[in-house]
Amino acid sequence: MSLLVTGVYADRSRGTDMVSTHTVEGLIALRRDLHQHPEPAWREFYTTARIVEALRARDVDEIHYGPAVLEEAARMNVPDEEGIAEWYDRALSAGVDPELLEPMEGGYTGAIAVIERGEGPTVGLRVDIDALPITESDAEHHYPAAEGFRSKHDGYMHACGHDAHATFGVGVIDAVLASDFAGTLKVFFQPGEERIAGGKPMAESGHLDDVEYLLAVHVGLDHPTGEVVAGIDGFLAVRQFLAEFTGESSHAGAHPEQGANAVQALATAVQNLYAIPRHTDGATRVNAGIVGGGTATNIVPDESFVEGEVRGETTALADYTYERAERVLASAAEMHECDVAVETRGQAPSAESDDELVAVVAEVARESPGVTAVTERDELGGSEDATYLMRHVQDSGGDATYVGVGTDHPGGHHTSTFDVDEASIEIAVDVLAGAVLALSDRDV
Repeated sequence: MSLLVTGVYADRSRGTDMVSTHTVEGLIALRRDLHQHPEPAWREFYTTARIVEALRARDVDEIHYGPAVLEEAARMNVPDEEGIAEWYDRALSAGVDPELLEPMEGGYTGAIAVIERGEGPTVGLRVDIDALPITESDAEHHYPAAEGFRSKHDGYMHACGHDAHATFGVGVIDAVLASDFAGTLKVFFQPGEERIAGGKPMAESGHLDDVEYLLAVHVGLDHPTGEVVAGIDGFLAVRQFLAEFTGESSHAGAHPEQGANAVQALATAVQNLYAIPRHTDGATRVNAGIVGGGTATNIVPDESFVEGEVRGETTALADYTYERAERVLASAAEMHECDVAVETRGQAPSAESDDELVAVVAEVARESPGVTAVTERDELGGSEDATYLMRHVQDSGGDATYVGVGTDHPGGHHTSTFDVDEASIEIAVDVLAGAVLALSDRDV
């Protein structure tokens, strides 16, 4: 029997149905509301407020949000005050209670829900909540546009399913509250994943210190609706950086020799970043994603910048690539008599899912209605800052796994036509909540 069916939450352990006011339709409505209000990293004000409101409507023992859910010193990639204030005002304009928003001022978004039900393990679930700077399709065949819940924020959309992830978190809380779960459940609604910025401060907040088992989840990942991947590996460690070159301007026609050309330094750096040697221990990546500089054709440019990233199959390989990237940047600046300042913008380590926890999720998924295929292992091939939370739990002696819940998405991730098959919401809640309950009454 499903833990979550239309209009009814079923208690699998007792074999009886428990009617709840929080229905599948309610979860879909929540997902669509979040989809209409996508917000970028550290500016998820409406999203956090909506989650907190949903938690307050439930029998949750503790709700944490604001600075209390983040380690201040670990925050990365925080926008400037003007950028934060713009989205804060948008949330106010959308009708969010000012008193609810106040603790988030300055970009302290995200929330943690805690359910305490006596003796038992402490189980964590991590879901992310931020959106991407992509303009959502308004084509008739795009389901959110056709059904009237397309993004209201031009230039931003939930193009990776984090609106569904946040909904999973709320749905799992509903299912666990309707069960005889024994132990503590903590659901981490994490901000800033798309900028590789929110995982570390949430992992180091102290709230994760007693978590024995951690489930993280992602929808889609090119798996169809009905397929569940119990453990995902292949996370590339990543480090994003901003390098700013400073030179000396001069007249490009009359006195070019008097200048120190920052764009020349930039061009040299970009060329040589791609020349960093690969490594025999595994895969590495480098990319100069955003570049710019100069003000006019007749001025030797005195400023330029590059925003880029390095990745590695392991954290050590990412560090290897980053150390050489720093050398390239410094050498390019010196060659053209410029200065360079390098700042890390976002960062995440590699991680692996634990066999014992993978086995639990796989066993639960095989018994869950709606699941048509179970894959025990798959490779991500990208990066994710859930790895900070996973490794924090693992380093403390616990187990973690990253679960994939398939969904039929018409466009690829990070595209204007991405959407979530809403049938996957019920599947995800059933599998995740089932795993939480299984962990509460078995010794892994």
